[in-house]
This record gives sequence, C-alpha cells and structure tokens, in this order.
Amino acid sequence: MLTTAIFPGRYVQGEGALAALGEEVARFGSRAFAVMDPFAMDTLRPRIEAGLGEAIALTAERFGGECSDEEIARLAEAASAADVIVGIGGGKALDTAKAVAHGLRRPVAIVPTIASTDAPCSALSVIYTPEGAFKRYLVLPHNPAVVLVDTGVIARAPVRFLVAGMGDALSTWFEAEDCRVKRGANMTGRLGPMTAYALARLCYDTLLQYGVLAKAACAQQVVTPALEHVVEANTLLSGLGFESGGLAAAHAIHNGLTVLDETHDYWHGEKVAIGTLALLMLADRPPALIDEVFGFCERVGLPTTLAAIGLGGVDDAALMRVAERACAEGETIWNTPHEVSPRRVVAALRAVDAEGTRRAKATPRAAE
Repeated sequence: MLTTAIFPGRYVQGEGALAALGEEVARFGSRAFAVMDPFAMDTLRPRIEAGLGEAIALTAERFGGECSDEEIARLAEAASAADVIVGIGGGKALDTAKAVAHGLRRPVAIVPTIASTDAPCSALSVIYTPEGAFKRYLVLPHNPAVVLVDTGVIARAPVRFLVAGMGDALSTWFEAEDCRVKRGANMTGRLGPMTAYALARLCYDTLLQYGVLAKAACAQQVVTPALEHVVEANTLLSGLGFESGGLAAAHAIHNGLTVLDETHDYWHGEKVAIGTLALLMLADRPPALIDEVFGFCERVGLPTTLAAIGLGGVDDAALMRVAERACAEGETIWNTPHEVSPRRVVAALRAVDAEGTRRAKATPRAAE
C-alpha cells in the first residue's frame, strides 16, 4: 500500500515577513510577475517592491476577481517573460497565480494577505465560472515553492477574514478522518500517511484552544501568540491536512451551495462551516461532538443557520439543487463512510438549520 503526503517547498511566517520576500524569490530568478488583488495592489505594493529589492524586476497585474479559465489565460499571456510568478492577496488571487505558473511551467511564490482559506500551501486551484459558481478542481503537479505569511498584514485585515479561515480549517480533521475510515484518497489519489491525519487533528485542537483569543487580537489589529497559532492552523495545518488527509462532505456541500446566487456574498470558509455541520449530521457524529462544534462556531462568529449564508426561507427544491451538485460523480462527498444521497444531504442541511436556530433562540449571540 502506498501513502503519499505533499508539502510546499518553504513556509515562512511572522510579523514583518514581507521584508524577506526578495531573499525567497531570488532563488528562482530575477524577473517576477505578480498577480495582486486590489488590496495588495493599492496598499501593499510599496512594501512588496521594498521586500523584493533592486535585484528583482517586478511586473504586476491587478487580479480581476474570479479564478476562472478566462482570467488565468489573460494573466498567463502577460506573464510569459517572467522567471517566477508571485501571487499576493486572497484565496482566489492565489489560486489564479498558481494556475498561471502551472500553465507557464514556472515556480510560484504565494503571499496571502488574509488567513481566510487553506489555499496558499496547496497544489490545487479551485476554478470558478466568471459569475462565481464552482466549476472544477485543477490539481497541480507541484505545491508552491514558497509560502510567505506576514502576520502583521493578516492582523490588519478585517476580522471576518480570519474567522472565515477558521471555518475552512474547521472541516480539516473531520474530512481527513472520514477519508481515513473510508480509506478514501487524498488530493494525490492515494491514501494519506499518519502524519497527515495527526496534522489535521492538531489543526482542530489549535482552533478550539486559540480561536477566540486570536479573533480578539485581530480585532485590535495586533499580533499575539494566539493569532500566530491560528494563522498557522488556517494556512499551513489546514492546507497540509486537507491535501494529504483528504476532503469529504464539507467541501462538496460548499461546492453545492455555490449554485445558489444568494450565497455568493459569503466567504468560502463561512459556507464550509455550514458544510462541516452538515457533515456531522450526515455522518452520525456523537451529539457531544456536534455540540462542541456548534459552540465553537457560535463563540467565534461562524454561521450555524442557512439564513446566516443568505438562505433564509430557502425551499427544498433549491436545497435539492445544492445536494445534487454536492453528490455529483467524482465529488469528495463519496469519501463519507456512511450512506450518501441528495435526499440525505438536504436532510442534514435542514437538521443543521433547525439546531442552529434552536440554539440561537435559547442563547442569543452577543453582539459582534
């Protein structure tokens, strides 16, 4: 039996890490092409240029907003002369940079400005339509050569991004555990090693221990050990855990939720959190564990009802569209070690909504 784990070439994290960008990028060449989201382009470009130094010639292009085939083709044409691609910004900008680098056969350095997803470390780009609906996974032959995370930048981003990242990371252990039990494949197409499952569990434990403290630090725009721990969980541990441990129902249900336009204003991790709660219902997890996860979501401000992701009053026909997309052939929901069907997914989503609503009425959330 073969097991396989995959990792980024280097992971650099800490306050002020942008100053080391030139040192990291120079190992791959002197001509860098940067895909920068609007925040990075408008706010961080002077610091990026200073971090790269005079030895690196930088060309930068503003990211158009969706990691679509059309956007990847546009940027690849502009980047054809570069030695190395640098992605700077949020998850979709980073996935686009990875796809551009893949098409051009160049190394890629990834610089997340928010800790909202586990996209930075992975050999994966999630491709959407130009309108924002999930289209497919693009599995890449290599992980990023460098992932550089400046926690000083992360701390100054809106708190909602960090919380959404916790929602994405929250799924990691549950999905990896389902893959371990079902002997489902990870993103390499093989089983994961025990290292991957242990890292996935560490991701979950870190969130529960430090999530509330990290959110408080981010609200004050300061870097603390708790914030460092959660940024690492959101970015590195979740990235390694999902990629080498495997995905299951939570991300498949997220992909299903994207077919409803009402969810497009909500972040990836917010929808994954609903998918994780649905996974717990679908996979018949112990009630004490379900209570623990609902409680964590409530404490950090993750959604626990359908209304919290724009689906208040949603009818069963719309939820069936979600469920049918989640249960599409080849989707990761089939790594669930329990009976799966669109009808059961709808039931799980309704159960999540009912429990989240009941808890909210019993103990109203404190104002954010």
